[in-house]
Amino acid sequence: MQKLVVALAMSALALPAMANDTMAQLGTGGLIFVTSDDIRMASEHLFVSRDEIKVVYEFDNELDEAQDILVAFPMPDLEGGPERMVAIPGLYDPETGTESSDPDNLFRFRTTLNGEPVEAQLHQYAYHNNIDYSAMLTGFGVPLNPNIEATLPALAALSEEQTAELLHHGLIFVMEYDAGDGWVSERTPLWSLRSTYSWEANFPPGVSEVVHTYLPSVGGTTGLSFLPYNDEDDWTERNFRDYTNKYCMDEKFIAAAKRGAVENDGWTHYPYMENWISYVWSTGNNWSGPIGKFTLTIDKGKQDSLVSFCGENVKKIGPTTFEMTETDWYPPWNRELEILILDKLD
Repeated sequence: MQKLVVALAMSALALPAMANDTMAQLGTGGLIFVTSDDIRMASEHLFVSRDEIKVVYEFDNELDEAQDILVAFPMPDLEGGPERMVAIPGLYDPETGTESSDPDNLFRFRTTLNGEPVEAQLHQYAYHNNIDYSAMLTGFGVPLNPNIEATLPALAALSEEQTAELLHHGLIFVMEYDAGDGWVSERTPLWSLRSTYSWEANFPPGVSEVVHTYLPSVGGTTGLSFLPYNDEDDWTERNFRDYTNKYCMDEKFIAAAKRGAVENDGWTHYPYMENWISYVWSTGNNWSGPIGKFTLTIDKGKQDSLVSFCGENVKKIGPTTFEMTETDWYPPWNRELEILILDKLD
């Protein structure tokens, strides 16, 4: 049996925060293959919305015998820090507002191979300055995820000796502030959580289907950060150039955004909410040969929302959906899929 390694690339890409009402997004991605002359990607259908990312792959094993495959799903690094604002999709239950009952699967990964659900093993590590501190934190009774609610109480319960050791390694920052009835000292985690799901799969001869779904990380900010608010607002000119390059905004999209402008006392307000979604597809460019048929479907969600992204031969196929199709397609190395959605505010 031949061995092949497959990985789901989810490098952590986050935008710098522009304001207190800004939440950065994490970049997610697709399958990475070690080069193989025997398994090719016959087709890929990538569906992206704010509620779900779904990827359907068809892999063609051109040998007459089955191949054992190690499949891995690296997730984005989840970083700690006192001011980090990043969208972690499954951290809280949207119905109850309480923390998720499954904090180890915050992206709600679900995968099937030829229609059968995949049971994956979770590997988690706590890193800082590229050093693994998982054993130290576990020994102190501290969760490896710096973002869940249980982490701060666990840090607060540490002894002075344990706290000094974490400070020595730069794993925490002691933040002091006035809570209204006196000064409070809070130990803030600075490490990052690295997580990977893996399992062994068996691909029989011929075509096999792999389907995986997960929640996207959707960043955003209120208002528009690429159009000027007054005559002295020059920083949006730089943002405009960056957004035009990143999201391929055209004249029709820009004109539609400007039509919603409201003038008031020399200020121009744009009643929109920006939404950002990043999908890292360049890392899926290392298997042998192109993708036989590639389909990208993007759903903007609401009919009166605006959407912009870089793509060729894009067609509107529904009230809120857009589609791009390619044959013998290679993911671009120099550009990820970046999606900008503008929602109207009341």
